[in-house]
Amino acid sequence: MGKKIKKEAEPPPKDVFDPLTIESKKAATVVLMLNSPEEEILAKACEAIYRFALKGEENKATLLELGAVEPLTKLLTHEDKIVRRNATMIFGILASNKEVVIHEFASLCLANMSAEYTGKVQIFEHGGLEPLIRLLASPDPDVKKNSIECIYNLVQDFQCRATLQELNAVPPILDLLKSEYPIIQLLALKTLGVITNDKEARAMLRDNQGMDHLIKILETKELNDLHIEALSVIANCLEDMDTLVLIQQTGGLKKLLSFAENSTIPDIQKNAAKAITKAAYDPENRKLFHEQEVEKCLVALLGSENDGTKIAASQAISVMCENSGSKEFFNNQGIPQLIQSLRSDSEEVREAAALALANLTTCNTANANAAAEADGIDPLINMLSSKRDGAISNAATVLANMAMQEPLRVSIQNHDVMHALISPLHSANTNVQSKAALMVAATACDVEARTELRNSGGLEPLVELLRSKNAEVRRHASWAVMVCANDELMAVELCRLGALDILEEVNLSVSRKNKFSEAAYNKLLNNYLSLKYSLTGYLSSSNIISDGFYDYGQINPGTKLLPLKDLCLQEPSDLRAVLLVNSKSDVSPPPSMEDKSSDIGYGRSISSSSSLRRASKEKTNFHFSTGFGSPTEDKSEPTSGRNTALSKSTTKEKGSRKGRGKREEEKVKEEEEVATAPKLAGEGSPDKEWYPPSDPDFCVYVYEVTKSIFPITNIKEQIEALAKYVAEKMGGKVSKEKLHDFSWELHISELKFQLKSNVIPIGLIKKGIFYHRALLFKALADKIGIGCSLVRGEYGRAWNEVKLMNESRKGLIGALPPPEVYIVDLMFHPGGLMKLRSKEADLYRYL
Repeated sequence: MGKKIKKEAEPPPKDVFDPLTIESKKAATVVLMLNSPEEEILAKACEAIYRFALKGEENKATLLELGAVEPLTKLLTHEDKIVRRNATMIFGILASNKEVVIHEFASLCLANMSAEYTGKVQIFEHGGLEPLIRLLASPDPDVKKNSIECIYNLVQDFQCRATLQELNAVPPILDLLKSEYPIIQLLALKTLGVITNDKEARAMLRDNQGMDHLIKILETKELNDLHIEALSVIANCLEDMDTLVLIQQTGGLKKLLSFAENSTIPDIQKNAAKAITKAAYDPENRKLFHEQEVEKCLVALLGSENDGTKIAASQAISVMCENSGSKEFFNNQGIPQLIQSLRSDSEEVREAAALALANLTTCNTANANAAAEADGIDPLINMLSSKRDGAISNAATVLANMAMQEPLRVSIQNHDVMHALISPLHSANTNVQSKAALMVAATACDVEARTELRNSGGLEPLVELLRSKNAEVRRHASWAVMVCANDELMAVELCRLGALDILEEVNLSVSRKNKFSEAAYNKLLNNYLSLKYSLTGYLSSSNIISDGFYDYGQINPGTKLLPLKDLCLQEPSDLRAVLLVNSKSDVSPPPSMEDKSSDIGYGRSISSSSSLRRASKEKTNFHFSTGFGSPTEDKSEPTSGRNTALSKSTTKEKGSRKGRGKREEEKVKEEEEVATAPKLAGEGSPDKEWYPPSDPDFCVYVYEVTKSIFPITNIKEQIEALAKYVAEKMGGKVSKEKLHDFSWELHISELKFQLKSNVIPIGLIKKGIFYHRALLFKALADKIGIGCSLVRGEYGRAWNEVKLMNESRKGLIGALPPPEVYIVDLMFHPGGLMKLRSKEADLYRYL
């Protein structure tokens, strides 16, 4: 058998500390052990200190000097029961020491306990505030420090603040400002900074000459570490008018402003500006500040290199400019500095500067001009793409204020502002949405700007804002839509995007509608008369029919009205004919390659060299100018306007061999012209404009009535003459008995077949019924300035209403009665006038 080998003990792991036994004979070493994380060491250390304290008063004093109280206080809430028990036993022994030591120990305990919410509640419920306030007068600085620290923690709760005022705590706290120890002074100022948020505490501080103490601290350079907290207290106190008057009378306000302006410490300047801001919310305080020329101080602070100071100064200016005198002061000094701040790298600085400018330029044209002269437009427009919603809102407000003046509005438009507004219009922030819509309302005041907005895609988000649940957003969006709907092209586009339907829904709600939503709805209809007449069946005398108007017939609410171009390109059908009014004769585009078969140029296009702007101007300026010159230069026609090529083809020449041969020759000639059209009109170009079919006959009508009826001075005679003229062009007088034999339907069907479309220019209709004649009368009356309305009835009826003064009342002294309404007879007795409520008028309208 082999010899037994003794198994060697395994060495301990390398990451484990070898046990160490220490023997200590110094109390200071054991006190240090109170900070150990090991529970066994804590328990033994507490036990050793307890035995040491039992030996006498000197040992207790030694433990206090060694700072044993602070770590022992933390052990009172330790997780281990033995540790908590031993720590409590030590406090029991230490409490038997002198009274000052007890106060120090007790106040320190309370100060540590008050750091947590549960501790605050316990101290307050057990009446701890009153003894703590008494201890503020203790001769021992440690007791003072502990007590004021505990009070500072407690007054964070409003119930404690209210109780503190009842205990008259302000005077003893003010006395602590005279202490030799900076920590006590600092804690006292912090406590005053909290309690002076309440009006009663501010009054107590004022009555106890607290402002004098605070001003002295600011005047003492050696106490510069206390200046920031002192300014915070002053800022609260300045909110009271009485305190501000007091500090102004004693010269303290000038000292404060001078101190803020001359200080080199950014935080002090920032807090001084904040103090001015808080106080300036009161109108009387603003007046006093203005008298003390606080504006100079704020302008100086704008020049600081510190961003926080710039922000605070800008915020103070935004409040101070509520005073008219201050607003005027900043016109020459302040606005250039604020514009400079708009170019800062800091988003916060730019936002604050824009806020100040927004308030300065509101209802103040001089300041708006000053902002523009300081080259503020470019940085303001750049801010519309900021990541901060506040910056966008403020910049949009400034630009909207500037745009109230036409020269500045033009400058803003030249900076591509409509494109810059697209992002804000898509924002999810209601304040940004509101200001962006307001800016559209301020800048989209001409055709060019509105066209740019549409081309940039701004109409879609603007229309969506009409659905907003926010009242201000809806109001400003409605305002913007009302401005944008000032021309027919935009009104048509807005209606296509659903603006009219949304506004109609909004206006049905009592809580959601507003004056702008109602005005926008009416503006859309009044500038899209084709839709208005189809929806409402009524055009007033102020609704002037312009070129491009078409009568589709009655449609139900919510039904979309197709654009004229779409209707022109449709094949003819059994549907009611669409009546077109178009007196333009100066635009004669060649026929399109894709639409060879159209006899009068339906679906034609021209080169894009003619812009929308030109077309809009031509439409606007046509009212009378067309009638005074020859409507056509390339063809000579009788003044009656009856013998057009189209009317010939539908009557005498119909079916004849000679006529067919002539039409064949014309067709060959047309095909030759079509073959050369691309060269003339740039057919291959993708950028082309569509124009509605021309109406030479209607151009002749306008020329004739302008020449023969417009000069008549008597309005009644003008109406009678125009009625007879319209009846003559539409088939003449028709008796009631022969009304059913008046074959106008066949005539209309023939026109639809000839034109290969449901759209018929009004001048081509030679046999017209009530609604044909009423439309022609209204269109011609609007051309020569005769006020009349157009009303749609049932069963193909329509009529015109005019207002005339009673001849028998003319020349009488006194207030004249309102004019009487008459219906113009265009069928049975052309030129006859029937009173609106008469039996004769009812027969004309309904039977």
